[in-house]
Amino acid sequence: MPKTSARLLALLSLLQARRDWPGALLAERLDISPRTVRRDVDRLRELGYPIVAFKGPDGGYRLDAGTELPPLLFDDEQAVALAIALQVATTTGVGIEEAAARALNTVRQVMPARLRRRIDTFQVTAVERSATWPDPQVGSGVLMALGAAVHAREVLRFDYTPAIPDDNGAQTPPRRAQPHHLVTWSGRWYLVAWDLDREDWRTFRADRITPRTPTGPRFTPRELPGGDVAAFVAGRFRGVDDSGHWPCRGEVIIGLPAAVVSRYTRDGVVEELGQNRCRLILSSWSWHGLAASVGKFDADIEVVGPAELKDACAQLARRYAKAATGHDS
Repeated sequence: MPKTSARLLALLSLLQARRDWPGALLAERLDISPRTVRRDVDRLRELGYPIVAFKGPDGGYRLDAGTELPPLLFDDEQAVALAIALQVATTTGVGIEEAAARALNTVRQVMPARLRRRIDTFQVTAVERSATWPDPQVGSGVLMALGAAVHAREVLRFDYTPAIPDDNGAQTPPRRAQPHHLVTWSGRWYLVAWDLDREDWRTFRADRITPRTPTGPRFTPRELPGGDVAAFVAGRFRGVDDSGHWPCRGEVIIGLPAAVVSRYTRDGVVEELGQNRCRLILSSWSWHGLAASVGKFDADIEVVGPAELKDACAQLARRYAKAATGHDS
């Protein structure tokens, strides 16, 4: 029979691996008697582990949640994963850098030397954005409140700071929304929700949200357009509508081989028309954005249509001419 200390660690590891353990199965896995299992469970309880016994044909034990966090036991892979996660916590924009650093130091101190060496070779450097575009910080309390509302499916009331403040300083009324998902995108946190006042889907910057209490009534979740939150958020930031399509689509003929144009075209269709001529059908979030995308090619361009794309090209031409000469053309 293994020593008591080793047996207790083995028992704790098993209890952490699954929710319910029949007593007979624990005894078999540890190669001890059911009576010894009961004594070891009592010892773990004395050390602060909230282990409860459940009744039934097999009868057994469960490691339950308690009022305090007892010492935890991790295997090698879990310990390495935890240390790496704590190192990259500085890039989440949650404002938990100091707490993550303390937790990492605690985990590192109790690691075996072989694992400590592996962790020490993994160093992450978080590069801050320029002062012009600083990374917004979101309080962990705000994220927890948003996550709780999403989980409980309760209407959320909150104050929302607009990107451009109102010049009149008018106080905007609180927003009301049905929260559906809490997501991260390019280092920022967003709440995907159905805006009750505007009757449309919205993505709210979490760092601009100030939740109000109490939350509103429970709601039945609506179906997110497309059904995939990742595709929905990516599409919103790319400028596509709820159907997944860009709002602006145009056609041009470019004086370059199709092989050259297709090399620099991601979401367009390129058709060869000749040795140094091809047709490009492209979409974008705006007509001016589409005109600018077409203008990146160093070649003659003929706009096939529509008229909105021709007008956008003309407007950009006038702006570029003014920028080059310093006066209106």
